[in-house]
Amino acid sequence: MPDFSDMTETENSLSAAPVGSFEQILPAHSAAIYREFQAGRVIVRDVWDNNRSELRANPRYNLLYNHLSHFRTFYEHLGSELVFNETGAFFFLKESSDDESEEHDENAFRVQVVLLLIGRYFARSGRDLDYLGRPDAGLNEQDLEAMAGDDEYQDILRAARFEKGLTEALDYLEKRNLVFRAGAGRYFLSSAGLYFLGQLVQEYEQT
Repeated sequence: MPDFSDMTETENSLSAAPVGSFEQILPAHSAAIYREFQAGRVIVRDVWDNNRSELRANPRYNLLYNHLSHFRTFYEHLGSELVFNETGAFFFLKESSDDESEEHDENAFRVQVVLLLIGRYFARSGRDLDYLGRPDAGLNEQDLEAMAGDDEYQDILRAARFEKGLTEALDYLEKRNLVFRAGAGRYFLSSAGLYFLGQLVQEYEQT
């Protein structure tokens, strides 16, 4: 038979829950963030606003940042780990289930291939990689044409199962918030995309 005194004590502790509890966050906002993660996206601090042609603050990032303890506990109960990368100013969800490790590894590999190709091309053109993260710089139409016309790049992309080439590869990164399309024939890396590229370059230089 349940101890009602224990239940009352539990209810009192819940009613005194600190800021960051479920009562502080709208279910619709939590659901929107969850859908982003389920789609394989990172949640970055700034997102591209096509209407204004500028970066703007991402309210989903701000919600995660302001209630970090709550969301970490929430996703831990779902069997995942919410990871905050302060350097790149983004969040991503790390699945702890072994069943998803193979799919995760494949997605990570495909992302790495595209980022490395972009970084390699950009560096060979004599430009600083940091410019890849600027809306007024990044990849322009001439860059896209040059990359699409390079047989070696196309072979590498096909090996990573991008049968349609560079366009498909950029769409893949865009859907994950790793690149933004800043107009016709122009792309630039998000803060997360630039961070991951930097990590890949650093690993390459150490080997």
